[in-house]
Amino acid sequence: MLEQVHDALWIAEGENVSFYGAPYPTRSVIARLENGDLWVWSPVRFTADLRADVDRLGPVRHLVSPNKLHHLYLKQWKTAYPEAALWGPQSTIKKRSDLSFRAPLTDNPPQDWLFDIDQAWFRGSFAMDEVVFFHRPSGTAIVADLVQTFSDRFLRKHWGWFRFLARLDGLTQDQAGAPREWRLSFINRGPARRARAKVLSWNCQRVIMAHGEWVRTNGHALLEKSFRWLGA
Repeated sequence: MLEQVHDALWIAEGENVSFYGAPYPTRSVIARLENGDLWVWSPVRFTADLRADVDRLGPVRHLVSPNKLHHLYLKQWKTAYPEAALWGPQSTIKKRSDLSFRAPLTDNPPQDWLFDIDQAWFRGSFAMDEVVFFHRPSGTAIVADLVQTFSDRFLRKHWGWFRFLARLDGLTQDQAGAPREWRLSFINRGPARRARAKVLSWNCQRVIMAHGEWVRTNGHALLEKSFRWLGA
């Protein structure tokens, strides 16, 4: 079942997936663009029930991977919606050479969603990069792995003793960070700092992330805290 966030924005909750032995919740965001097309970010596992809900919203035209880790269900969605374009940064395109993508995503949104959605490309790491998005009509930032906010309830239920590692890594709801090893991997922080400046220029009310409890108010303050590790 979809959760409506705004007139033109919905969330689809997916199943947990294992990442280095730890269960991660998954979440997709669906935006209806000004022209009625649907933009699907980080698609979760495709099911008949989910398809019925999505098809009521409009035609799926864009399937978006924000980074190379968020690719698992692209093929399922592309099979269901063959007319939809696949999008991702170059790292995703390289990883999924079995799929045909449009031009790599960078700092500048393509014409297809220019008026509805802005984006900022965090790069400078030897391990990962990510495109963060901003849904203009709802004032919502959409983040995959650079902001993680696991609740204590989720960690106690699913992570067991691993939950202490989540706190050490800064991934709990009160910390709202990125994994420590990824933070350390940003050797060249200049590009990421420029991306952060762009993100903080947005008037963010909400922040929806793939992993953890999403934020309904004071989104700008959360992002300011989350990206403090990048320094001045």
